[in-house]
Amino acid sequence: MSTILCIDDEPAVNASLAQALWGMGHQPVLASSLEAGLRAASSEAPALIISDHQLPDGAGIELLAALRNSGLNVPVIVTSSYHSVEQAVESIRHGAVDYLTKPLRTEAIRLAVSNALELDRMRRVNDDHVRELDQLRGSRHIVGHSPALRAVMDVMRHVAPTRATVLLDGESGTGKELFARALHELSPRANQPFVTVNCAALPEGLVESSLFGHERGAFTGATTRSLGAFERAHRGTLLLDEVTEMRLDLQAKLLRAIQEQEFERVGGHQTVRVDVRIVATTNRDLRAEVEAGRFRRDLYFRLHVVPIQMPPLRDRLEDIPELAEHFVRKIASQLGVRPPRLSSGAIEALRRRRWTGNIRELGNALERALILCRGGDLTAQALPEVDRDPPSPVPGVRRPNDPARAIATMEADVPLDLALLEHDAIQRALERTGGRRLQAARLLGISDRTLRNKLRAR
Repeated sequence: MSTILCIDDEPAVNASLAQALWGMGHQPVLASSLEAGLRAASSEAPALIISDHQLPDGAGIELLAALRNSGLNVPVIVTSSYHSVEQAVESIRHGAVDYLTKPLRTEAIRLAVSNALELDRMRRVNDDHVRELDQLRGSRHIVGHSPALRAVMDVMRHVAPTRATVLLDGESGTGKELFARALHELSPRANQPFVTVNCAALPEGLVESSLFGHERGAFTGATTRSLGAFERAHRGTLLLDEVTEMRLDLQAKLLRAIQEQEFERVGGHQTVRVDVRIVATTNRDLRAEVEAGRFRRDLYFRLHVVPIQMPPLRDRLEDIPELAEHFVRKIASQLGVRPPRLSSGAIEALRRRRWTGNIRELGNALERALILCRGGDLTAQALPEVDRDPPSPVPGVRRPNDPARAIATMEADVPLDLALLEHDAIQRALERTGGRRLQAARLLGISDRTLRNKLRAR
């Protein structure tokens, strides 16, 4: 039921409007002059106003202007005893949502009122949506308006106020951590801690302690009690970055901590209870990891409550000009130089790139261009050739794209020096994993420590 204000100096018209509105389940409020109508609009907060075009103390257009000046954003239907196209156009131009000619028929009133209320509801929903998306974009400098980005942000708008676990899935460089922070800042936990644990960067022996903390004397070097990420994120948000890098034995403990919101510190026996919202990220196919036995199925379902697929840059080509301008301003500020203007040729060149490294690669390319820029506009010639295949780190070794040709020429191309072969294998493993040593070590079939020692000896 909505409150609807009817303003007309003819009692019979107000009576017929009231009867029609009651029949629709609405609550009518009646006024007979412009002054009385404005007072009622302020005190009754109507959802809709139906006003005669010509009132004893003013015209309907004056009502529209007075409402606008008072900050009352209420839809208005204008009625008139005269069928005048000019009058109707003038009313709509000044903000009326509809125009009805007397005598007012019940069906016409019903249709006009229903349409006006629905249009106003849609307008309010859209205004709220735009405000929230603007807040989301501004919260962590999320740049872009492409359909792919808007779809992600729409999901985030709905999930941010909840405590549901979110899994951000996407390629490296798509901004997963940026969106995780935005989720936190839009949530009721915004004023509480946001703690990040990079599961790929933690030494294997310290993962459990990093997550759950440890007691004094729990292991050599533990001279004091230390709080883990779960405790530090109490009442806030915990980001498990690259969660697929966690060992299977620790995944069971992580599952319990997420599910029960409790755990024990390493070396301790006291149960610690927390209130933590979990956001996890991965650049792997989690289902494939589960099927391969590298990730627990029960943990997968615990994390997969609200999955959000982060779009790669190739699906956001419309955002490249805006992203490029953003990076140019940011990088120029860091370098202490005046931001150059991006030429149309540079924008077009950026659009044509493959961007396998996504937004991170775009930012790096523009940073290099600004550093090497000699002033003036930033042109296509100033951009690095990021699309070319990286040169082989081993002299004399080529990687032809044709497998048959590769096999035929393998004997001639591959050196017999074992050190060079090992060097090349390590380099290719690091390239394939984006520089992640733990993943590279797994590809090579060696331990992370062995890989570190080999890299240190190079």
